[in-house]
Amino acid sequence: MTAVPRDEAIWPGLAPALLVCAAAPAFFVLRIAWLGWLLLAVGIGIAWVVERRRAARGVVESTGARQPSLTRDLALIALGLLIVSIIPLAAELDNLAMLRFTLALGGAVAVPYLVSRYVFRDRAIGFPWRARRRWGRLQWGWLAAVLLLGWLILPFYFITSGVYQNWPVVDSPELIARLFVGVGAVGIWDELFFICTVFALLRRHFPDALAGALQAIVFVSFLWELGYRAWGPVLTIPFALLQAFIFLRTHSLAYVVTVHLLFDAVVFAVLVHAHNPGLLPIFLV
Repeated sequence: MTAVPRDEAIWPGLAPALLVCAAAPAFFVLRIAWLGWLLLAVGIGIAWVVERRRAARGVVESTGARQPSLTRDLALIALGLLIVSIIPLAAELDNLAMLRFTLALGGAVAVPYLVSRYVFRDRAIGFPWRARRRWGRLQWGWLAAVLLLGWLILPFYFITSGVYQNWPVVDSPELIARLFVGVGAVGIWDELFFICTVFALLRRHFPDALAGALQAIVFVSFLWELGYRAWGPVLTIPFALLQAFIFLRTHSLAYVVTVHLLFDAVVFAVLVHAHNPGLLPIFLV
């Protein structure tokens, strides 16, 4: 069997991975379902061909170890995207909408995990909650910085761009409570799906930086349909990349979830403030 350098084994798989990730903007930005389905099918098909050709040539990695299947891992990402894409992602706070979000988003995490664990018999997807070591000064400092940066940037973004109108008016205690729960729940889900599922699966085949960039395509596309439009990607792209980097450094789902929830706490406060001027007079805008 012929051994090839790792970098030569990476690039044939990049095109199918990019096609699968490109299905996210098709679903959530362009909102063209058939294009998303086509991109997923073509991407997984190309991955299968690449792996069949590699197997036919008897090519293995220089380590000689059995390599994970790109076709299977892209299929798991595609499965999650398909489940999310079956519902509209416009922010709504009625009972039916919240149930719809719970079932679809929960299924997008649970189904790929169960298929990976019990059908493919591997542990490609995991949720490492606790860090390998305690949070240090840098980690605690970043949490404070997230709050400060959110306080400075998010009100300007939401209010001057008008994107706060993509979220429903919250003018009663019940609606404010529903918004709080919804924003927090989606924030936790973001890390379970984009980091622990999409990013984790892509890291099995690509360098960390490349895997982070690919998952950012999916992350930012989802947030776009959720309501982070206008110049929102200027904020959400760095956030997606930073969350992947932080996860690599901390190996802690608890920490990236904490970062995200602090960010979303500011988002929640800004939305309440924008819909009810004077209720939370804590922002400069």
